[in-house]
Amino acid sequence: MQNTSGNGISTHVPPEVQGWNWGAFFLHFIWGIGNNTFIAFLIFVPFVNLAMPFILGAKGNEWAWRNRHWASIEEFKRVQRLWSRWAIGIFITITLFFALLFTTIYWAVTSALKSSEIYQQSVILVKSNPSAMQALGSPISTGTPRGNISVNGDFGEAKISFSIEGSKTSGILYVSAEKEWGTWQMHYNKLRLDNSGEIIDLLTTEQESQPDL
Repeated sequence: MQNTSGNGISTHVPPEVQGWNWGAFFLHFIWGIGNNTFIAFLIFVPFVNLAMPFILGAKGNEWAWRNRHWASIEEFKRVQRLWSRWAIGIFITITLFFALLFTTIYWAVTSALKSSEIYQQSVILVKSNPSAMQALGSPISTGTPRGNISVNGDFGEAKISFSIEGSKTSGILYVSAEKEWGTWQMHYNKLRLDNSGEIIDLLTTEQESQPDL
């Protein structure tokens, strides 16, 4: 079969080289430079770049065959397989990196919230509140806190919530507090029970005084 590669737009593309190209799909303009297919730079054009990876994936083999001379169909397939392997390998590596990064950040934030004074004192409030413990049932376990705690020296504020599960039912504890001159003062600490929707105010219900942290 006559080698027709590299003759431009009029080049006949053998059916053997047609098909999806993962290298072009993932590596875009990098693949385009290596295969003399500079239309791949349209990946930098807004809105066009949304469709360009799919166009490159579908038309990449055809364009690469037309835009560059290849010694044979076998060489073309071998090189494009290498591009695909590198592209998929890089994609998997980047995906794993960001997954690990997200997991690390999530773990660090969760650990910081769980070790905070506000979280720990809120758990103590629940355990020392007869109404809450009677409703939840002993023993209790607490979930991962969500929200925000910001501290600047002796001042700060906290707004967090976390789940609490007992032997009878579960609930969500909502907490709001401020730190002034090094002391945390709780303004809001309420438990909402899942089974009944009842709200127990841990700062007023069967508590002698509001705790300073």
